[in-house]
Amino acid sequence: MKISQTRAEIGFTEFVALMAFVTCFVAMSIDLMLPALFQIGQDLGVQRDNDTQLIVSTIFIGVAIGHLIYGPLADVIGRKPSIYLGFAIFILGTLISLFAVNMSMMLVGRLLQGLGAAGPRIVTIAIVRDKSHGSEMARVMSLIMTVFILVPVIAPIIGQGILLVSNWRMMFAFLFFAAVFILIWFALRLPESLPLDQRSQFSVKSIVSGCCEVVTNRVAMAYVIASGLGFGAFLGFLSSIQQILQDLYHLGAKFPLYFAVLATGIGVASFINSKLVMRFGLRQLVMGTQVATLIISIAVLISTYWLSPVPPLWFVMGYFLVVLMGIGLLFGNLNALSMEPFGHIAGLASGVIGGVSTLIAVVAGVVVGQAFNGTLVPIIVGFILLPGLSLLFTYWASRRAI
Repeated sequence: MKISQTRAEIGFTEFVALMAFVTCFVAMSIDLMLPALFQIGQDLGVQRDNDTQLIVSTIFIGVAIGHLIYGPLADVIGRKPSIYLGFAIFILGTLISLFAVNMSMMLVGRLLQGLGAAGPRIVTIAIVRDKSHGSEMARVMSLIMTVFILVPVIAPIIGQGILLVSNWRMMFAFLFFAAVFILIWFALRLPESLPLDQRSQFSVKSIVSGCCEVVTNRVAMAYVIASGLGFGAFLGFLSSIQQILQDLYHLGAKFPLYFAVLATGIGVASFINSKLVMRFGLRQLVMGTQVATLIISIAVLISTYWLSPVPPLWFVMGYFLVVLMGIGLLFGNLNALSMEPFGHIAGLASGVIGGVSTLIAVVAGVVVGQAFNGTLVPIIVGFILLPGLSLLFTYWASRRAI
């Protein structure tokens, strides 16, 4: 059913806005909390400052598991029931985190938040595909991604604003009421986009067969590993950035503004990616970005011997902005390369690829984040080793694909 045929029920602008808000919960749940990580750790009795990073990384474990579940589920039970399930799990996780009395309870809540938010994030793509095709789908997705890119910019500012008038628990209250509002909006305004007669029959055999096809394709899995390693460098950054900007550079309440500047790096990269791909080609752009990130990070690491392990803030901001633009170029392009052989099982393959790459990223990102020692050296080394390893897997896969 085309979007143009359903405007009596929901207009194009409202549809795009609704899909964007449904999609943004993973990013909002992460970035909203960044200004409050230190306070959360203190209130929940965390012994090591680095352990507060788990509040960020744990949510990605839930997202990884969700990737494996919601794609096939949405084809069997329908789009709206799948999103209802995701929102229900997210709301449960939010309430657990809201009333957490220790770190273990908080991490259970965050795991459920990730597991729940993964559903709406994944299923919205299927809804857009149900309602539009070709250039119209590309137009809708680009508009959704434009809103999605803004979330890392504004979410920490909202979080800091909440801290100015209340405490970190109100951040989870904000997420709870936002989720309920969007769920009601979604339920009332958007009809089911997958009719009963077009739904798939649940088949363990076909799911297992599809999963085996994905994981036994060595070229595709090399790209998946490369994607996970690149994403792991970003996750290490995301886990450490609050400690870096607030503890090392004492930015305090200014932290969200500086983070917003850095977040624009990924946004700019996403915006110009389509033009760069057309000019340089997908594989050349990916490897060129990996090489550039590697060389710049090595140069910055060497420079810390002259500038000190905690270099000037302007220097650090410039470096992070550049490498985040590189990470922004790697996200979608490596995913596209890994998906190339699986057009006939796109939904299932997307879930497997997303789940595996995210799990790799969580492991790599936690290692980088936990190595934080009061200097920038561990995170710079992370931006050397992980994109470097990612480059090796990409080069091998590109050679095999020729």
